[in-house]
Amino acid sequence: MDQLDRTDRKILNLLQGDGRITTVDLADRIGLSPTATSERVKRLFREGYVTGFRATLDPVKLGRGLLVFVEVSLDKTTPDVFELFSTAVRRSPEVLECHMVAGGFDYLVKTRVADMAAYRHFLGEILLSLPGVKETRTYAVMEEVKTDGLLPV
Repeated sequence: MDQLDRTDRKILNLLQGDGRITTVDLADRIGLSPTATSERVKRLFREGYVTGFRATLDPVKLGRGLLVFVEVSLDKTTPDVFELFSTAVRRSPEVLECHMVAGGFDYLVKTRVADMAAYRHFLGEILLSLPGVKETRTYAVMEEVKTDGLLPV
């Protein structure tokens, strides 16, 4: 992080806000030539500061308006059980995010479904069938307060 100068940080902030910004517009906003800006962006990719771009989709329009977080506790906390669970989660497209956590449970899973009936299906047919799952606790989101996910740079 020490290798980033003020201009690099501006570029990263602008790219986070609009990944489709043109090099010319980006150059105008940071006060460099398009060529110099393009070189900096390429370097930021090469060095791993920028890992990719993607479109942000509207979950409601796609029939996945209910956001749910699930605490998952495993029956054993051994490396082989962790690996089996992790491998199975990576293969499950219904799981948007999964994080191993420290604390009173083992994993925090994030999913989006159409409604509570769809969540019930997800829980029974997918999540509880994953290797090692002993117990779950569900938290249905009533309001999404902040969702931009931008990193302070």
